[in-house]
Parts: sequence; C-alpha cells; structure tokens
Amino acid sequence: MTGAVPEESRVVLIGTSQYTDERLPPIPVVEQCLHDLRDVLTDPDHGLVGAEHCTVLLDEPDIAQLGRRIREAMAGATGLLVVYFVGHGIVGRRHELYLGLPDSDLEHPTFGSLSYDALRDQILDSPARTKVVILDSCYSGRAMGETLADPVGAIVGQLDIDGTYLMTSAQRDQVALVLEGEAHTAFTGRLLRVLKTGIPEAGEYLTVDDVFQQLSTVMTAAGLPRPQKRGSQNSGRFRIARNHAISAESEEDLDVRMKEIIRRGRAESWAKQLPDLRKVLARQQALLGDGHAKVWRTEQLIAHATGEGGDPSEAVERLRDLFVRQSAELGEEHADTLWTRHLLAVNLGESGLREEAIVALRSLLPDLRRVSGHLDPACWRAQHVLAVNLALTGWIEESVALLKELRTMQKVHLGEGAPQTGRVRRDLMLLSQEEADRV
Repeated sequence: MTGAVPEESRVVLIGTSQYTDERLPPIPVVEQCLHDLRDVLTDPDHGLVGAEHCTVLLDEPDIAQLGRRIREAMAGATGLLVVYFVGHGIVGRRHELYLGLPDSDLEHPTFGSLSYDALRDQILDSPARTKVVILDSCYSGRAMGETLADPVGAIVGQLDIDGTYLMTSAQRDQVALVLEGEAHTAFTGRLLRVLKTGIPEAGEYLTVDDVFQQLSTVMTAAGLPRPQKRGSQNSGRFRIARNHAISAESEEDLDVRMKEIIRRGRAESWAKQLPDLRKVLARQQALLGDGHAKVWRTEQLIAHATGEGGDPSEAVERLRDLFVRQSAELGEEHADTLWTRHLLAVNLGESGLREEAIVALRSLLPDLRRVSGHLDPACWRAQHVLAVNLALTGWIEESVALLKELRTMQKVHLGEGAPQTGRVRRDLMLLSQEEADRV
C-alpha cells in the first residue's frame, strides 16, 4: 500500500451553496462541508497535503473561470489528486450528470452547469498516479455510468484508467440528504466523522476502501442512501489518512490537555491557543459527538480566542450558532448558555454592534441575577460590560450609576485592592470626569 507524498499531492474542493434558479434550493451547509474537509485534509499531523496545496472553490459563478481554477489547482499533482464536489446534481436530457453551479438552470443544465464528463476528462488527463473523486450530490451515482447495478463491483469503462477511485453519496436515482440540525450534508458529515474518529479494526493508516466500507456501513445502518464506489487497479488500497482510532487521545487525555490550554490562555494569550483548541475540538467531536457539553465549551473558547485575536465578527457568528444549539438543548438560563450569551454580547460590542450588545446585556443581566444572585462574579462582569457599552454610545449617566453600584458591591466583597475593583474604579473616574466636563 502506498501513501500520499504531500509535495506531490493536490486537493480540490468544489461546492455550490446558492442558486439563482428557485427550483434549486440553497444548501447553507456546503460552506461548512468545504471548510471542515479542508481542515481535516490539511491537518499538520494527520492530513494529506499542506494548506497551500488544497484549493477551495465555493459558489464560483463563471464556468470558464471555474475550469481555469480547477486546472490550476490540479497542476503539480504527480502522486495523489483528490477532487470533491458538494451541491445539487442535475440530470441532463441524455441522463448525464451535471454538477450544479450558482447560475444552473434545472431544465437546461448544459450551459450553466459543470458537466461531470468535462470534469472527469480533466482529472483523467492529470499525471497523478492515484486519483480520488468524491461526489456529494443528488443523482451522483449517475457518474458511475449506465451499466452499474452492483454497488461495489466491476471497473467502469469511463473510469478505466490506472489508479482512479470514484466515491458517490447516492445511487443513480437517489437524492442526497441534509438532515435537520446537522452542520454538514449526511454524507460529508459521516465522511468527516470516519476521518476524524478512525476505524478501530483497521491498521495504522486508512485506505480509500477502508473509508468507503466504514462510511457505507454507517449510512446504511442509519437508513441513509448507500454510497457507491468504483476503483480501478489498486487505487482502493491507497492510504488516505492516519487512523485516529489507533493510539488516539482518550476523553481523559483531552480533559488534561484542555486544562493546560486554559492555563496558558489566562496567563498568556487566548489567540495563541487557537491551533491547539481546534485540534482538541476535532478530537472531541469525533469522540463525543457534536452535541456534547465539552464540545460546546471548547467552541466557546475558540470563539473567545477568535475575538481576542482581532476578529470579533467571526466570533459573533460562531457564538450565534452555538447559542441556538445550546438554548434548544439546555435552555437560555443554563450556565453554559449564559456564558455563551455573555461572550456574544462582548463580541457584538467589539465588532461595533453596541446597540445590539446593550439589548443582549439588558436581557442577560436579570437572568444572571435570578440564576446566580447579585453577588456572582458573572453578574459583575456582565454589568461592567453593559456599563462600558452604554458609555460608548453616549449613555454616560446610566453607565456611571451601574459602575457606582458595582464598585460598592466589589469593595465590600472583594476589597479595594482587588483587580476587578480597580478596573471599575478606573472606568468610573474616566466617566465621572467626562460627565463633569459635559456639565
């Protein structure tokens, strides 16, 4: 069995999430599918290629430009070439497969869609020794050709070239699925899970066939469309990923690792912890599932670190999504949800949405007081952030009143020399002077 040499390998990830034809509904999860697959395939420790050799093409509107970018992305592949597509599949008049693009016409796909045959020709022209094609779309089984009844059988004439492997999310006439509440398509989400979790009974490295067989088992057991595959020569034996199930970190190992990351984040910089936080998150998701409390807490820290690192707008988007999931599962007054609400308000303010931050904090503060009491540090933090945002939007008098109340409580319970008391005292002095100047 051979494996990928990163310098000789290329990965091309193509997806379409938005369509002008109203008969082709949008697929919002496409972007997440592309980004998460990119992260897995470019992982420094377990990935196939470096980030510079992985190209993501999302919602490309111009088919000619898309063709050029695909050719450029494939250039240099002499070892392994992986091409992946996620989006709508469209069936042409002669029952051929087209891959949907933003301007695709459902009834006339010829001119505004990517012909699978055209993509296949480009792939087959590549000098790469091994080519892996993954299609996550409706009717993707049509890429197999007309004569394929056996889902794991013979070599197809259209793919009859050494070292080619095709994997599709659905059979010829099946519709690929996006399940409610899932962050990916049914097929890609489970593909990611296999790559992240590994296969206990497999060896140190997973072959393409290992991944397919596990994916087929998982999807069939869940009542989902059974994926298809075709491989020529020995392409199915190609090692495509390190097996995470072998010598993988346990939940307890991850807990210890998280404690160290939190220590460093508090002592140094949260932004510097982002790479390690993302690795822990990937392993937690594989081990515990997307809806586990520890996974959500790591997502909170990633958002916090992202905001501290200078991108509060991205942090806001992450936290909005997390809040929706937590509030549905835990309720808006659960401790974890309350902390997400606090972080969301902080980053709303930092991203310039101060009025929205004030509204969020006016709702959060009474909930915190009801759940934890007026003297809980979480209440004090929220009150301080509310006062700062009020001051920055011109509500000086209300801000000063909140800070005076906060200073009184902290002096009694923390002491005059506590850092929290000092920060409130500093802000109060600045605002009191500003209020005096205005008079």
